[in-house]
Amino acid sequence: MDMRRRTGLKAILVLLAVTVAQIGVQIGFAEPNPPAPPIPVPQQLVARLITKNNQPISVNGNNAATGASIVTGATIETGNDQAATVNLGSLGTLDIAPNTRLVLTFDQNGNVKVTVIRGCAILKTKKNTTGEVATEQGTAAKTDSKKDGALDICFPPGASGPVVNQGAAAAAGAGAQGAVAGVATTSIVPPTIAIVTAGTAVALTPLVQNNEPPGGQVSNPSPSVP
Repeated sequence: MDMRRRTGLKAILVLLAVTVAQIGVQIGFAEPNPPAPPIPVPQQLVARLITKNNQPISVNGNNAATGASIVTGATIETGNDQAATVNLGSLGTLDIAPNTRLVLTFDQNGNVKVTVIRGCAILKTKKNTTGEVATEQGTAAKTDSKKDGALDICFPPGASGPVVNQGAAAAAGAGAQGAVAGVATTSIVPPTIAIVTAGTAVALTPLVQNNEPPGGQVSNPSPSVP
């Protein structure tokens, strides 16, 4: 009888141990997992648009004027008398001429790319920023990230290739402050000519306002001095 009781007692103890173990495992699984640390979301760089005379231009097919946000990958298009500047913050600026269509991409790592579909633009980059201008045919030019840089590009419709760093975009009026294409951006101030007669200085200002008078001949507006 003692042997049977011992055997039965051992069986009960083993069964009890297994049951306690299973309950412990179930309780362990039921406990909530500690919250995972939040994954930081990188802040997206947003550029700002400035348009000439606050005229709306097309951004991704929608009208946008001064103060509008420009995100990477935006398609920007200007009309006949429209020009704009995109402020890229620490990366630099992009000046856009009238009659231009381009795609602007940029990132937090200091990379800016302007793909000109048609028209003209000026990309100005700051130190630690790599700027690139391109067409659908490929890259046209890049800036050196070790210093400030500027790229002037024009790609007229039907042209075989772009014109780079020859001042064509500046002449086309690129930028919110740029002149309309074909209109001079500087004025000629006629000089003041002093004539001394009988010990008295008289200041005269010529009436010629243009670089050249009609006929293409440059005349000397200064009277002869005896």
